[in-house]
Amino acid sequence: MKLQLAQSEGWNTFTAYGDDYVSVNAVRHKSSLVVMPFRLIENWTSASVETLAIGDFELLASLETEIVLLGTGNRLQFPRPELLQPLMAARKGLEVMDVHAACRTFNILVAEKRKVAAALIFP
Repeated sequence: MKLQLAQSEGWNTFTAYGDDYVSVNAVRHKSSLVVMPFRLIENWTSASVETLAIGDFELLASLETEIVLLGTGNRLQFPRPELLQPLMAARKGLEVMDVHAACRTFNILVAEKRKVAAALIFP
């Protein structure tokens, strides 16, 4: 699906997505990544939702964000509760959703100039 959004100069936004990819500023990505308004972290994790580790969430907690959108592939899957400790300690919000919903929500929050990160996991 192609997304249309009035893009601010230099800001990352999702411009398209499909079953096995997302496009950020028209560049296609097929592996897990973290997208923030002004930063992109490629190959964030090689884990699936079931094999995520505390280190994956420590990295997310260290980012300068208010909220993290965790995109868990083509369907909603919640990570193990104990993995959320770094985010809770850093007082960061977490929303878990499928990748497509995370892309749409990210674009809305970026347009509102919110400090958001989309952490996406691909199957």
